[in-house]
Amino acid sequence: MTIALPLLGEERPERADAAENRRKVLAAAEELFTSCDPATVSMDAVAAKAGVGKGTLFRRFGDRASLARAVLSEHEIELQDALLRGEPPLGPGAPPLERLIAFGEAYVAFLERHGALLRSAEGSHGAFLSSAPYAFYRTHIAVLLREAGLGDSSEYLSDVILGPLGSTSFRYQRALRRRSCRDLVAAHADLCIRLLSSTR
Repeated sequence: MTIALPLLGEERPERADAAENRRKVLAAAEELFTSCDPATVSMDAVAAKAGVGKGTLFRRFGDRASLARAVLSEHEIELQDALLRGEPPLGPGAPPLERLIAFGEAYVAFLERHGALLRSAEGSHGAFLSSAPYAFYRTHIAVLLREAGLGDSSEYLSDVILGPLGSTSFRYQRALRRRSCRDLVAAHADLCIRLLSSTR
């Protein structure tokens, strides 16, 4: 009898009960995170609502930040898919500046909907900057900047473009500066236009 070994980097198939527990936990966590400040949601509350043991929850997700990231992942996958395969200008087929502006608008909407959860998922200060989602967005922007003719400056400027879209900066602008999402989209578009004006 031949036994198929898992490929390197390939996830092991989930048992049916483990998959069901994961589904219940993520559904319970998203409901709790949506109904109140994610920072106040305890792992105990998630376990109770999902109907699973605390040990199961902690073994699978580790801590609240990891659980928040798992809840966010599906929403981030949707946004990333739109960047890669969606309709222009967010997706391929539009000039770099139009795509940068469309990304800013889409990410402001993402922050407005999921900002509190994103801050909880980031955990320690600066954790998002070393995360896989940030690397994806940074690479996407750097590619567009290179297409626009910014050359070796593209790597640094991709961080400049992403800076105002950090969840902490977004909360500051919305809560303390009282700027609307429309104002933030317009300001971010102006930033992109000014950065790319040197290539015209």
